[in-house]
Amino acid sequence: MAIERTSGTSPYEALYGFSRAVRIGDRILVAGTGPVEEDGSSTSGGAADQTRRCFQIAVKAIEELGGSASDVVRTRMFITDAALGDEIGKVHAEFFGATRPAATMVVVAKLLREEWVVEIEAEAVVCAG
Repeated sequence: MAIERTSGTSPYEALYGFSRAVRIGDRILVAGTGPVEEDGSSTSGGAADQTRRCFQIAVKAIEELGGSASDVVRTRMFITDAALGDEIGKVHAEFFGATRPAATMVVVAKLLREEWVVEIEAEAVVCAG
């Protein structure tokens, strides 16, 4: 079974040796995705802006590997403050409210960059038909 990979614009992918997403068979696994802009800077704004950017990056990677947002079956959201849960969750619903994947939201002490309040992983299953 062939493995397909796609890369994004995060400076960490080449530096740390990982792909934005990997497809094997009908499964697409998206790596932890922080709110990184095309130029490598962090997304400005609040938790909703950062979350939206993370999901945009993740969905783009899924699309590059032949899937779509509607194929997402699991998300994991790592957040730095439980008080941001509703704000982040509402953005999750913007992207996945119709498909309602299994989702986990975990509060962590810190993320890679001090200004990040959210990092997201996603998994998709692309079914024929």
